[in-house]
Amino acid sequence: MTLARRNRVVTGKKRSCGRRRALRSLAGFLLPLSLALPWAAFAQEDDRPDAPVAWLYPEGRVPKLDAGTPAGSPLDLGVPRAPIVFDRRPTLAQGGASSGAAGIGTQAVPAWGENKSYVIPALDILTFQILLNLFDRAYFGCCDFDTDLNSIKRNLHRGWRTDADSFTVNQLGHPYQGSMYHGFARASGLSFWEGFLYAFVGSAVWEIAGETTPPSKNDQITTPIGGSFLGEALFRMANLWLAESSAPRFWREIGAAAISPPVGFNRHAFGDRFKGIYPSHNPEYYSRLAVGVSTATQDSPGTSTDVKRTEGILDFALDYGLPGRPGYVYRRPFDYFTFQATAATGVGFESVMTRGLLFGTDYGKGESRYRGIWGLYGSYDYISPQVFRMASSGLSLGTTLEWRVSDAFTIQGSLLGGVGYATVGTVHGDATERANHYGIAPQAALSLRAIFSERASLDLTAREFFVSDVSGGDRGGHDNVVRGDATFTWRITGRHGVAVKYQYSRRDARFPDLGDRTQSRGTLGIFYTLLGRDRFGTGDWR
Repeated sequence: MTLARRNRVVTGKKRSCGRRRALRSLAGFLLPLSLALPWAAFAQEDDRPDAPVAWLYPEGRVPKLDAGTPAGSPLDLGVPRAPIVFDRRPTLAQGGASSGAAGIGTQAVPAWGENKSYVIPALDILTFQILLNLFDRAYFGCCDFDTDLNSIKRNLHRGWRTDADSFTVNQLGHPYQGSMYHGFARASGLSFWEGFLYAFVGSAVWEIAGETTPPSKNDQITTPIGGSFLGEALFRMANLWLAESSAPRFWREIGAAAISPPVGFNRHAFGDRFKGIYPSHNPEYYSRLAVGVSTATQDSPGTSTDVKRTEGILDFALDYGLPGRPGYVYRRPFDYFTFQATAATGVGFESVMTRGLLFGTDYGKGESRYRGIWGLYGSYDYISPQVFRMASSGLSLGTTLEWRVSDAFTIQGSLLGGVGYATVGTVHGDATERANHYGIAPQAALSLRAIFSERASLDLTAREFFVSDVSGGDRGGHDNVVRGDATFTWRITGRHGVAVKYQYSRRDARFPDLGDRTQSRGTLGIFYTLLGRDRFGTGDWR
């Protein structure tokens, strides 16, 4: 081996270790913020009236009674007048109203989207990319990020390839990077699909001008698609925090920035222009935060090493836009979505999963026992149960339903089937199994929640992904990944409960050069759970 080649190998190893350290440090900083902050706002709703002004009058026009109306005649609503505000900070309903009502000592805040911009998110994204490239140059050193006009010219004339970056960088880092692109557009007042376009173009610019390596086709799929699905969920949660939290303004702004940094940046950098809160239209939602410990009941790690038997777990989940809320409609992408993120001491991010309704409608209006929605869903899944990792961005047809079997028993559930682009890899495996397997992946998901009055719930979920060799390079072979869990939650008092959860993950792989391989892991855990609502997410639509 020549001296120059030996130096490149050593440098590559150092950069690989550096990336892992950077990702672990980033996860250690972001996890407590991104998982623990949202529940505090979502557990506050019972402290508010059931019908605040912003919900009754979404356009912000609050009718005023005319004291001179003759008795027995129809009421003259008169001209709406701005409400009196005794605090310098307007109430949440006033701050989110489209009229931008102003009080004493306050200026009118434009409604979300009223002063939208197409230029600002482009500048946001370019600035973010320049800063990210400079950081990568300083931290990782030579040579992947030493871009210049020559490297840009080469990439413009190169073909797009499947890159060999680490699994975490490609399947967690790039989608999160895409969520930033999407978030900058949404925080500037643009629509979901405009945000997707900015994420797509932003990803292409980074592939060509942000790195010296050939542009990656797998990154160009996961960054804008998975990034937009993840970014929209974060954008909605940040705005829900701003609208529903009773915390002081400073902590509301900090919380929103931690959940969706683009929302926090644009609200701070451009004065009142983007201070309007995204109109959620009063969705039915249910959140839960769980903290506990789990231990392995069965392990078949294959060639994976460094597997930890017991882990500390922090888990946050949110169901947003559950069917049945009177007057709530599903006209915008992600008016219904679910989000779940789990951090574990053994692996960092154990899972990040979201799915949302892109196009669809509701059904069951007027029925006394059931309500539902159906249509096309978008999903992003990242699963890492220590022994293997799997990630997918996909589209599925499906339905979500709530069925009131009786006054004391309710069933909620979703059934979806579709296709995505997925990646699978072994964690800490031998050299022959470290390569990531990419491919088109038919997939299915089923979730059920049985709610027993206001006392207990049983959650069952199952997911399956078949990662084929279609569009997966020249390696051949396929993977079949199954993930299932069962959680029983008992509400002790108020929103405080205890939960027991069993989780099982299995990967069956077949490759010409490796033969048949199986990896699986089952865990059993006990958790303290803070519930978002006493009714476990059942609304008052009957």
